[in-house]
Amino acid sequence: MITILIIGFLIAWAIKILLLRFLKAIKFDRVSERWGLTHMLSKGGMSYSPANLLSRFFYWVIVLITLILGINALEVAATQNFIAQFFNYLPNLFAAIIILVIGYLVAIFLGQAALIAAVNAQMESAKLLSRSVRWFIIVLSLTMSLYHLGIAEKVIVSAFSITFGGIVLALAISFGWAGRELAKDFIERIYRREERGGDGTDQISHI
Repeated sequence: MITILIIGFLIAWAIKILLLRFLKAIKFDRVSERWGLTHMLSKGGMSYSPANLLSRFFYWVIVLITLILGINALEVAATQNFIAQFFNYLPNLFAAIIILVIGYLVAIFLGQAALIAAVNAQMESAKLLSRSVRWFIIVLSLTMSLYHLGIAEKVIVSAFSITFGGIVLALAISFGWAGRELAKDFIERIYRREERGGDGTDQISHI
């Protein structure tokens, strides 16, 4: 167990240093600042840079795995089943974290794209639309990650379905109520055009 712990801590330290140098070489902090990740971390009270935080994350993951392997080397029957379940659950945990990170980055990108499109279309609620798109993607990624972890799957799916259905219904009612005059004018123009162009006889163009 002591041998596993020593080797594991050395490997974790080496990977932390190498990963930090690699992220600094590819200017990961600058890219994170452009994506808004640095701003989010500063709001959350994080004093570490994204590159430093990512390298520390992998360091502690390896340390945790090393501790588990070291305890497993003692061959205590009570802990072996727990360790086996933990390693079976670990891929789901990593997948959930990746879904959250990718979902957040996609939310920022689509939010900015919606903001640019709305501003170009001269919409008054451009910021509201951008925030709505961003938070929708964030909630969707959070729902997917919790579902992937197996935490109250039916409750999460039902809650998301009800929330999403309510949002769609509210948007449909609001757009329908606000656009009823436009729809009325559009139908009246079509009706007048047919009245002016018609000669009183029924003509069948196709069936």
